[in-house]
Amino acid sequence: MGVDLIGFAMLAIGMVGTPGPANMVLLATGASYGLRAALPFVAGVALGKQLIIWPIGFGLMALLAQVPVLFLALKWVSAAYIIWLAWKIAGSRIVPGQSGADVPGFSKGLIVHPLNPKAWAMVTAGFTNFVEPGTSAFTATLGIAVVLLAVQTALHPLWCWGGAQLARLVAGKPSERVLMLGLAALTVASVLLVLIKG
Repeated sequence: MGVDLIGFAMLAIGMVGTPGPANMVLLATGASYGLRAALPFVAGVALGKQLIIWPIGFGLMALLAQVPVLFLALKWVSAAYIIWLAWKIAGSRIVPGQSGADVPGFSKGLIVHPLNPKAWAMVTAGFTNFVEPGTSAFTATLGIAVVLLAVQTALHPLWCWGGAQLARLVAGKPSERVLMLGLAALTVASVLLVLIKG
C-alpha cells in the first residue's frame, strides 16, 4: 500500500510545467518585478498548494461531493480571483528592478493555488489515480504533498524568471503593452479552459 510517487511526479511535472492560471501569474509577476523581488510571492505560490493538499487528503473532496453547491461556489470564486489577477496584470507596467509596496508578497502568493481550479484538479487526480486503496490518509497526503512541493520549488521560479527575461526584451517599448495584455489574456483563457473541462 502506498503512493506511486514516480507516476505522480511525472503528472506533476507535466501539470506544473505547462501554462495554467498560476504559471501565467508567475510569468507576469516576473515580467513586472523581476525574479529577485518576486521570490516571496513565488514561495507563497509554491507553499499555497499545501493548503489544498492536506484538506483534500483528509476528506474535503468527500464533503464537496455531498454538498455540490459548495464545490460550484468554490470553482466560481476561484475563477473570479484569477481573472482579477489577470486584470491587474493587464494594467501593470514593466519597471526592471522594481521593488517596494507594489510587489506582491508571500501572502498574496499563498492564496493563488487555493483559488486555482487547475490546482484542485491536479491534487484530486493525484489522490484518485496514484494512491493505492487502503493507504492511510497521512501516508497518501504526505506523498502527494512532498512531490508537489519539490516540483513547484524547481519549476515555479523558472516561470517567474522567464517573465523577467521577456521583460528585458520589451520594457519601455510599444511591445510592452502587448506582452502584458497577452499575459492577462492567457491567464483568463487558462481559467476558462479549466472551467469548461470541469
